[in-house]
Formats: sequence, C-alpha cells, structure tokens
Amino acid sequence: MTMGLILYFLRHGETTASQTGGYCGTLDPDLTQAGHEMARDFAASYRDLAWEAVFCSPLKRAVATAQPLCEALGITPQLKDGLREIAYGQWEGKTPEEVNREFHDEYVSWLADPGWFGPTGGERGVDIARRSSLVLDEIERTLPSGNVLVVSHKATTRIMLCSLLGIDVGRYRDRISLTVAALSIVEMTKQGPLLKVLGDRTHLRESLRGRPGT
Repeated sequence: MTMGLILYFLRHGETTASQTGGYCGTLDPDLTQAGHEMARDFAASYRDLAWEAVFCSPLKRAVATAQPLCEALGITPQLKDGLREIAYGQWEGKTPEEVNREFHDEYVSWLADPGWFGPTGGERGVDIARRSSLVLDEIERTLPSGNVLVVSHKATTRIMLCSLLGIDVGRYRDRISLTVAALSIVEMTKQGPLLKVLGDRTHLRESLRGRPGT
C-alpha cells in the first residue's frame, strides 16, 4: 500500500519572546538554551522516521529548531518566506498590555477578527494563509507521498492548520493552541486533510515540557 503525504508541523523551540509573551514576528531572536535542547530532543525522537524533505521558515529560531534533525539526516532544509511568522508591524517587541494601551482600537479589532484585521502596519490572517498556502501547494505538487516536516511559528502554523481543516482563519487564535516545540500531524487523504495529532510535546524531556511559555 502506497503511503500518501503526511505533513508534520513543528513550532520552533523556546525564545526569550515566547517566555515573556511579547509580540515577535519579524524580530529574529535565536533560541534559548532550553530551545536548543527542545530541537535536539525532537531530532532524537524523529531521526529514524523516513523523511522526504524539511521545509522551514528562514527566521533563526525556526532554522535552529530544524538544524539538529537535518544534521542527523544529512539534508538541507528548504527555506521558504511563506512560512515566516506574522508581521506584527508597530506591535513588534511590545507586550499585549502595551499594545492595548497604545493601539487600543486596532487591538480590539484584531482580537475580534485577526483574519481580516492586522496589527498596526502588520499582516492579516488571510495574508498569512495566502503566502503559506503557496508553500503547502508546492509540497503537495512535488512530494505526493512520504513524511515532510514543516518548521514554522505559532500564528503561521495555526493558520495553516485552520486552512487545511476548513476552520475560519479568523478564529485561529480561538480554536488552536500551540506551545513551543509542539508537533501537529496532518495526513493528506483522498477525502482531504485529516488531523492525526495536535500540539504533541511527548518528544520533549519532562523538564522541558514543564517550562512556562506561550
């Protein structure tokens, strides 16, 4: 029996921004020490799976998360701008409390419908859905079967999952929760995308699973 395409969506490991909850989209921090350990734990758990390819956001925190597995496999990740995190515009680096105070009206609109309202000077959910779908279309077109890893970010991954599963993109913040280094698996079946796993972190050692963060 021929295996179809299975997409493994991995959110990057811990950064200082994920610890504090500040908005971090186009900002490009590296992983913390714990974040690097999360990446190594994922590689140790999944290096024996037969991988066809690894697609990755070009931001440092995503590349560093993919690196241990790619080194173990001897492959190069394919860096795709469509997998970048949401651009938060003027909200970059600010906490939700600061944004609410400085951009209150825009913030309220974004919370109500982030699909069609973007952060001040940033991207809407539909913009992210459009660019990330081009990457997923490329994967389906060029790799019709096998296991493919997609390393991306919190908002972008949730939006990709919503798009695949027929969930309103404007509800991505309300319907799907993804902590750092969480893995979600979608099998592309004849009937369409089938969610097999959502937000799994069992590949992490217990001390890392228990770390606070968003």
